[in-house]
Amino acid sequence: MAKIKKGDLVQVITGAKPERGGDRGKQGKVLEVLTEQNRVIVEGVNYVTKHNRVGQSQRGTKTGGIETFEAPIHISNVALVDPSTKKPTRVGHRVEEQVKDGVKRTVRVRFAKKSGKDL
Repeated sequence: MAKIKKGDLVQVITGAKPERGGDRGKQGKVLEVLTEQNRVIVEGVNYVTKHNRVGQSQRGTKTGGIETFEAPIHISNVALVDPSTKKPTRVGHRVEEQVKDGVKRTVRVRFAKKSGKDL
């Protein structure tokens, strides 16, 4: 089971300090998880600029130019944020039994290890 999922609030824990133009300490929502490359795309973090060749579409409008977008960041460089304390925390899993419509099911639940609260 993945520790970080799409929609989670994460914080960048490594990299250059913000004074030097880095993203360390920034928090953002996970937009996409790339499991094959062990990377995540975080909203507002790791912006890069891409220069696209100027061309024309079928209708004659200009395309291309300079665009900025979020680049993937390695999953080990981000930590999940505990919703109650708003600080980065480690994640654990525990097995719980839930009763739904009279049927017992065992479910794995994520929880914050330092504070011990459910996420």
